[in-house]
Amino acid sequence: MPDDERLILRTLAEYGRWCDAGRFDEWADLFTEDARLVLGDQVTEGREAIRDLMATLQPDGRRGLHLTANPIVDIDGVGATAVSDYLFLRPTAAGPVPVAAGHYHDELVRHDDRWRFRRRAITILTAPEAGPGA
Repeated sequence: MPDDERLILRTLAEYGRWCDAGRFDEWADLFTEDARLVLGDQVTEGREAIRDLMATLQPDGRRGLHLTANPIVDIDGVGATAVSDYLFLRPTAAGPVPVAAGHYHDELVRHDDRWRFRRRAITILTAPEAGPGA
């Protein structure tokens, strides 16, 4: 596997790992200073604002496990795109419960010896609308 692809896959993995552990400073460092995080209709701009948003959305006691799968990475010099699937599980007394699933659509840039998100758009898998007779 080319080194850049391996490093991008590491960035994708660290996203979930650092968020789930509440290590929001390390998590935020995965983003460029001027990054954009798109979550549905909400757009958050800038590394610090993105960090603050995630710390609010994932406080202690509400964190779980982010699983990322099926990444497709395309590299073009110092830029790259990646699309992957995710599943977010939250622990309960009865066991892990799926909370959200969907897709990550990423734009990444090389920064020194690592890759950072310039833009991450998160889509949530929803049920198709019921048609006539459903």
